[in-house]
Amino acid sequence: MINVAFLNSVCLFIGLFIVILLPQKRKKHMEELNKADIKTIQNLKNKFKKAINDYNLIDDGDHILIGLSGGKDSLALVELLGERMKIFVPRFTLTAVHISVENIAYQSDFNYLKNHCKQYNIPFVHHTTAFDGTTDTRKSTCFLCSWHRRKALFAVAKELGCNKIALGHHLDDMTETLLLNLFYQGSFGTMPPRLKMNKFDMTIIRPLALISEKEMKELEQIRGYQKQIKNCPYEKESSRRNAKNLITELEKWNPDVRQSIWAAMENIKTEYLPKKISK
Repeated sequence: MINVAFLNSVCLFIGLFIVILLPQKRKKHMEELNKADIKTIQNLKNKFKKAINDYNLIDDGDHILIGLSGGKDSLALVELLGERMKIFVPRFTLTAVHISVENIAYQSDFNYLKNHCKQYNIPFVHHTTAFDGTTDTRKSTCFLCSWHRRKALFAVAKELGCNKIALGHHLDDMTETLLLNLFYQGSFGTMPPRLKMNKFDMTIIRPLALISEKEMKELEQIRGYQKQIKNCPYEKESSRRNAKNLITELEKWNPDVRQSIWAAMENIKTEYLPKKISK
């Protein structure tokens, strides 16, 4: 005969194990973060919040498309915006979109991207596009790929009813762009944190604007973001690599050179710059 009292005791023990021990196991994962990691994440979140507030990146009722390339910056953008969506006032919604380019040999794990978005209750959309690089030999492959992916993002954003597109450009990206424009285009400008695209009736926002690449790599290490299966074969051929190396050299003179360049962009004294006088 089976002892009913014994079975009841076993069931009670199993129930207590599920209710008490399992939640503690999930909590232990958070407790594994050391003080340095916690400080890094909090500092990064503070800069993220500051960028949103300083540049008025999010408004009530926004439907924001996140450009999810699969790199560390876009994965972090999903995490940070996903967390903000839970507590942020005004209220906003998110949709993450990954654009694949058929004729560029890079590859991402779509299941990983989808599951990453699912953690933050963000819908995931995968869209495929392509371009013919022979139609304009004056432009680099990087430029054409970027332009067509951006064009596809605008099209998908319109289809989904989004009014803003969030991109994962960080402080290093923006300072490098400034130098590229300065040295190659003879102009003083970069990718701003907020840019209204009147032609497309769309606003571009860059919430990672105040966060350095070093900080993004630290977050990647802490979170254990999965790397792309295969990176773009052209990424090391870009002129941006030269700008990155230059800033690294300048950092030897001034460890805060990125922040100084950013401050200079917000403190332009036009009265001390050349100005043609029409006669």
